[in-house]
Amino acid sequence: MTRGLAIMEHPDFLALKAGAEVLEADSYGEKVLRLPDGRILKLFRRKRLITSAAWYPYARRFVDNAAALAARGIPVPRVIAALRVPSAKRDAVLYWPLAGSTLRALLRQGLDAESEGRIKRLFTAFVIRLHAHGVYFRSLHLGNVVLTPAGELGLIDFADLRIHRRPLPTFMRRRNIRRMLEIPGERGWIDEEAIMGARHAPFQEP
Repeated sequence: MTRGLAIMEHPDFLALKAGAEVLEADSYGEKVLRLPDGRILKLFRRKRLITSAAWYPYARRFVDNAAALAARGIPVPRVIAALRVPSAKRDAVLYWPLAGSTLRALLRQGLDAESEGRIKRLFTAFVIRLHAHGVYFRSLHLGNVVLTPAGELGLIDFADLRIHRRPLPTFMRRRNIRRMLEIPGERGWIDEEAIMGARHAPFQEP
């Protein structure tokens, strides 16, 4: 076990991902794989030699954030294991995906006006709820928010998420939604007035 990660030897790594579908990759290689049984293997690489990921790996952050969000009643993927694969120079998280569709996928499939309006209102309430719980998610966008079969919104891909002890102050809420305001086709999903005008009562950590 290294920094909370279980060491996986190369033969076991190859066996785990045999027959997997590559869902996401970049010039450095595979990033997200769907295994034949439906589990997801998410791979992380250290982008710089000197970085906080050296002492707090992204895979460990993913696991910790999943637990913290679940404790606050926010749907997330179910983590199975956090791994280190020295032969591939990667850390990884193995998990069962969160059931449902991302809001980005729903938008691309096409929504009628009534459904889109309803989901937009649900999304606005969701963002306000995150901020009330002190959740600062730098990668907040429609591709990281899932509408579950139960009609709830949940989060995925949250290794860079941070949770503060108090509700987010105004400047952090504004910074948090700024990225979405710059994404073509998604800025209309941000009700900036409602989000910035929300009043957050103090809460107790779970």
